[in-house]
Amino acid sequence: MRALYQTYRGGVAIFVVYIAEAHPADGWQEHSNEEEGICIIQPKTFEGRMSAARLCAEQLQLGIPTAVDSMDDAAAEAFAAWPERIYIVGRDGRIAFKGGPGPYGFEPAEAAEALDCILGRESPFE
Repeated sequence: MRALYQTYRGGVAIFVVYIAEAHPADGWQEHSNEEEGICIIQPKTFEGRMSAARLCAEQLQLGIPTAVDSMDDAAAEAFAAWPERIYIVGRDGRIAFKGGPGPYGFEPAEAAEALDCILGRESPFE
């Protein structure tokens, strides 16, 4: 994601949308999260979700602007985004690319190819 952002940020708006925590400490906690000291309880308030989003951005060191989904999970539901997904929205407001659901369908290289097609240029990711 970092490479995608660095490559295309001058020509398109790229951001992460933080949705509900996929592996909360009070839910389906991943062993790898415990090993890395990442133990986030599922936020119950928007302020808590904002705090979790900040922690996520810091821990992952993506350097990509982050938006935060509302507590009613409107963005996650509208985009079938749980646990992760890449979308490209065209200037006309229509979906120009819909990546597969993560983690196995989360393919930044496919998004890069779509962006190159949309922007009419060759991919630097080949």
